[in-house]
Amino acid sequence: MTPIAVTIAGSDSGGGAGLQADLKTFSALGVYGASVVTALTAQNTRGVTGIHDVPPDFIAAQIDAVFSDLDVRAVKIGMLSQPAVIEAVATGIERWKQTNVVLDPVMVATSGDRLLAPAAVAVLKRRLIPHALVLTPNLPEAAALTDMPLAATEEAMRAQAKALIALGARTIVIKGGHGQGEESIDLIVDRSGSETRLAFPRIATKNTHGTGCTLAAGIAAGIAKGLRPQDAIMAARRYLQEALIAGARLGIGTGHGPVHHFHAWWQT
Repeated sequence: MTPIAVTIAGSDSGGGAGLQADLKTFSALGVYGASVVTALTAQNTRGVTGIHDVPPDFIAAQIDAVFSDLDVRAVKIGMLSQPAVIEAVATGIERWKQTNVVLDPVMVATSGDRLLAPAAVAVLKRRLIPHALVLTPNLPEAAALTDMPLAATEEAMRAQAKALIALGARTIVIKGGHGQGEESIDLIVDRSGSETRLAFPRIATKNTHGTGCTLAAGIAAGIAKGLRPQDAIMAARRYLQEALIAGARLGIGTGHGPVHHFHAWWQT
């Protein structure tokens, strides 16, 4: 059977993040991608100029259309900007009994523009985090979700991961891309107490738009192909590193350009 993954996320008109990045990642990794659009954004490499939320009932209609027909093996959830949208997605996930959920708690775009309404944070924690097989916050998102200071050490990252496990997620990936130093450190913690430290050289590039979306989509692609969460995370992180290295050579836009999702096929 062809592995199928679904992205439930916002649309990025600039093409570098959101469901566009997710679908590119699925395709690059050999997975058929379907989509449920939760919001339309007017954005480019310089920032977000507008957000138009899709009505919750139409989000539910998209979910029912996709899951009633396709044999979905994994779900990646991204931008959900409003409480009612989160409720619609959580209810849909429950209705279709989806357990292979990769949740990227998108709060702020690479440009600094806020994508999640403050009132939606509590709903996200209560309704969606308990469904997450894998939760992939960056350092600011992990701090916001745990009401803790921004983690400056691996010990602080570990404490926040454990706090997020307590909210119901099964595996946490605290992403260190916002940290300092020559290496970017990601910390994987699961419910059993297992911990894995991933260290990759930090790439000197401004083309980092969509990195979080790409990693989460890569994890979902791996899970759709039958990988264990830990193996899917490590494979997705290697793919992202290669996409960052190749993306540094792209000339797209005048702000934060995208990573290179198809680096293995394009001639650059």
